[in-house]
Amino acid sequence: MSCLVTSCPGWGIKMQNQKPDQKELPDKLYFKVGEVSAITGVPAYVLRFWETEFKRIKPKRTPSGHRLYRKIDVELILKIKHLLYNEKFTIRGAKQHLRATTGDLKEKSTPITVDEIRSELKQIRDLIE
Repeated sequence: MSCLVTSCPGWGIKMQNQKPDQKELPDKLYFKVGEVSAITGVPAYVLRFWETEFKRIKPKRTPSGHRLYRKIDVELILKIKHLLYNEKFTIRGAKQHLRATTGDLKEKSTPITVDEIRSELKQIRDLIE
């Protein structure tokens, strides 16, 4: 099936007035490689190559060996495509950029302790009673 991302029937994808990283993806758990190719506009052989280069792209495999991509994989592929095609990063540069941005996210998030969760739950219980 060949269709443009803006008008792919049955997928509900709306691309107008959206940034490349903010595409509305269908509400599915898994996507076949052909669907991911149609959504992202990247040929299947490039997706398979990116799997070897970017270790965070990890599609599940069916018993028959078919690739099933999760929504998070598709979002990552869209980000990689944007970096490589629009921002003109090299593969090495895109890897470094992704590593740096995920590192920033890890540093910004503060772990929640069990005591904090327990106190929040006690407050909620007190409100209910």
